[in-house]
Amino acid sequence: MRTKIVLSFTFFSFVLFVLYLSLNNSSQYETQSLIGNKISSFKLKSLIINKSITNEDLIGNDFTLINFWASWCNPCRVEHKYLLSLSKNQKLKILGINFKDKKNNALSFLEELGDPYNYIAEDPDGKASVIFGIYGIPESILIDKDSKIIRKFIGPISKDDYKIIIKKLNEK
Repeated sequence: MRTKIVLSFTFFSFVLFVLYLSLNNSSQYETQSLIGNKISSFKLKSLIINKSITNEDLIGNDFTLINFWASWCNPCRVEHKYLLSLSKNQKLKILGINFKDKKNNALSFLEELGDPYNYIAEDPDGKASVIFGIYGIPESILIDKDSKIIRKFIGPISKDDYKIIIKKLNEK
């Protein structure tokens, strides 16, 4: 009987300890440590043409916005109008990375809503998203001409995010 009480107490203490640790851990996705770092080298298959898109393609652009999106993603539809507006800025190129999507659905999405992308790559199995530290979609990463990360946007680009991006583009 005494052994059962000790085991129960030990188990209960362990559960409380784990609960305490989880409550003290920040569950917020932190991206500040990415700012100022260069993006990792990558090579992705183009969604449209038989070509690869690499990080070398982005070097020299004043700014590049790397946007992870999918046709099945409702928040991607919400942000799309801001991507279309941003695509008109000469200082910005946009790389769209289609995430875990069917090619026909992705192309229909762009035909319906418009194509803001200078480059379109595919990530059919989600492996490329890991290279960029993507946890969900939509997410976007703004980089400079040296491929350094300036800012990461988690979730759909909003009106405020749009203003932040425009401000960054106009600083140089």
